[in-house]
Amino acid sequence: EIEGLMRAGCQVLALGDAQEAVGCFRKVLLLSRGTASPRLRRACAFNLGAAYVETGKPKRGLEFLLQSQPSEGESGEHLGDLYFNIGVAHEGLWDFPKALEYFDKAIGHDRAAQAGSRAGTRIQMGCCYLGMRELAQAARCFLDTAQTYAAAASPEAAVVALSRASGSMLQSRRFRATEIVGVLTQCRSLCDSIPDPALRGKLYNDISLGYSQLRIFFLAAESFEWALVLCGGKPDWCREAALLQNLGAAHNALHSFGTALGWHWRAAALHSALGNRRAQGQCFGNLAYACSQLRNHEAATENYLHALQAFRDSGDVQGQWQACEGLGVACFHLGDPQKAIGHYKEAL
Repeated sequence: EIEGLMRAGCQVLALGDAQEAVGCFRKVLLLSRGTASPRLRRACAFNLGAAYVETGKPKRGLEFLLQSQPSEGESGEHLGDLYFNIGVAHEGLWDFPKALEYFDKAIGHDRAAQAGSRAGTRIQMGCCYLGMRELAQAARCFLDTAQTYAAAASPEAAVVALSRASGSMLQSRRFRATEIVGVLTQCRSLCDSIPDPALRGKLYNDISLGYSQLRIFFLAAESFEWALVLCGGKPDWCREAALLQNLGAAHNALHSFGTALGWHWRAAALHSALGNRRAQGQCFGNLAYACSQLRNHEAATENYLHALQAFRDSGDVQGQWQACEGLGVACFHLGDPQKAIGHYKEAL
C-alpha cells in the first residue's frame, strides 16, 4: 500500500498536481510510522515536504524536509536533492542567505549530478541574489548557468539564462556596455534555435529593451520587429500594443520620423481598444513629437491635445506637463504666441 501511494504521489506531482500529491504523501507518512524503517519514514517526510513547497507552503514543507535528514553516520546518497528542496523552502520564506547556504551545499554534495541539475541550482541562487538586490552576483550566476546549459547542448535554457543575466547586468550598473552587448548578441544568435515562437518573441522583446537601455536603437528596432512578427501566431494584444509603442519610440530615437508615424498610429489604436488610456496618451505624445520633427505643427498640436486629454483621464501629472510643453512649442511654430504662453503656464 505504501509503495502504491508513493508511486501515485510521484505521478501526480510530475503531472503538476502538487495538491493531490500532498494527499498521497500524507497517507504514506502516516502508514510509514507503523513500520520499523526510519529510512522509509524519512523518505516519506521528504516527499511530503517537497510537495508542500510545490504548493506554495514553504513553512509547512520545511518542517517535513528537516525531519527527513539522515542521522549522523548514515548514508546520505540523496542529500543533494534534500539540500536543494530545503533551499527552495527558505527562498519561499524570503530567507535568501539561508537558501543560498543550502543551494551551495546541494551543489557541493551532488558533484555527480547532471549539468542541467547543477545549472538549475545556480539559477535558484541567482534568484536569491536578486531578492537580496545583489545584482552583480545574480548576473554572474546566470552567466555561469548559461555556459553550463550551452555546453550541455540546451540552447533554450541557455538563452533564457543569458536574457536574465543581461537584465541583471543592466540593473547593477557594474558592467561595461561592451560586456552587456556581448551577452545580448549571444542571446540573439541563440534565439533562432528555439522552437517555441511565444518564448522566442518574449526573448526578442527582452533583448530589444536591453538595446534600448544601451541606446543602440537600430538593433532595438530590429529585434522589436522580430518580436512583433512572432506575436502574429497567437495574438497577445497587450504585448503587441507595447511592441508597437516601443517600435515607434525606437524610430523616433533614430530620427526616422516618417517610419515612426505608422507605428505610433497602430499603437494608439490598439491601446484605445484595450482601454489603456495612459499608454494611449504616451503614443499620442510620441506621434505629436514625430509630427513636429517633420514640421507638421498642426498635426503635432492635434496629437498633443489628444495626449493631454488621455493623461488627464488617467491622472498622469507628468504626462500632462509634457503634453502642455509640447503644445506650447507647436503653437509657437504655428505663429500663435498667446496660446503658446498659455500652455507653458499650464505646464508650470
